Amino acid sequence: MTPTVPTETNRGGGSISVDHSLKSPYGAGGPRGSAGNAAGSIPASRRHQSVKSGESREPDLVMLLAEPEVRLLMRADHVDERELLAMLDDIKVRLQRNSTSGGDATHALSMGGRDDACYRPGVGIMLINARSEVFVGRRIHLQEDPWQMPQGGIEHGESPRQAALRELMEEIGTNNVDVLAESKGWLYYDVPEEFAKIAWGGRWRGQRQRWFVMLFKGSDAEIDTATEHPEFNAWRWVPVGDLGELAVSFKHQLYLNVLGEFATIFRD
Repeated sequence: MTPTVPTETNRGGGSISVDHSLKSPYGAGGPRGSAGNAAGSIPASRRHQSVKSGESREPDLVMLLAEPEVRLLMRADHVDERELLAMLDDIKVRLQRNSTSGGDATHALSMGGRDDACYRPGVGIMLINARSEVFVGRRIHLQEDPWQMPQGGIEHGESPRQAALRELMEEIGTNNVDVLAESKGWLYYDVPEEFAKIAWGGRWRGQRQRWFVMLFKGSDAEIDTATEHPEFNAWRWVPVGDLGELAVSFKHQLYLNVLGEFATIFRD
């Protein structure tokens, strides 16, 4: 896969380019267009059969799950309707419980049902060069041989973008970059319990991060990982396809999710 980056900043002389629209590969209409044609063959009498168990739920949800296009997409993605409804019921109960206890119900849970209070807010940076390679550094003080992309926490009063630029400066000594894309939402990962106790005193079970794709505009000579508080003892540029294999075990799925998040700015 090759990341598409702005030709005007491609100092390496390559032919890569960026799609600033970052549109869905399905087009402006999303996947409903193709599903809708197939859905027309579903008899109306069958459209509400599998949502009877949800009749006591919100009418809009019942109607949504009865839509032929939605049912086809759920079937294609192997989504079990009963499990989905059970998860939504659980989220609703937890939100109501949080609301009655005085918490901020609108931010207490992520869409995946995770309790955001258990996840440290942070950022991650997929830094790419003009040769379509991704920066990774080898972490200090970890037993495995982990290579990772730059990341860090969001400090009080910072926006995610401000935090990402600060973390780059602190970890690699430069933030001479152009920001190409930002994730639509938070990406989560859990850490081993013993790691959480050492790193955060058990306050968090993992991290929730906003991720950015950034184009490095400088030269390799600008990169210096021997900073005031070093995170890496080595660094290199690697093909984007190697990220999952290089990551520490508990970040493997996170990196796959990051690649999926930015799939529309990569091409084979």
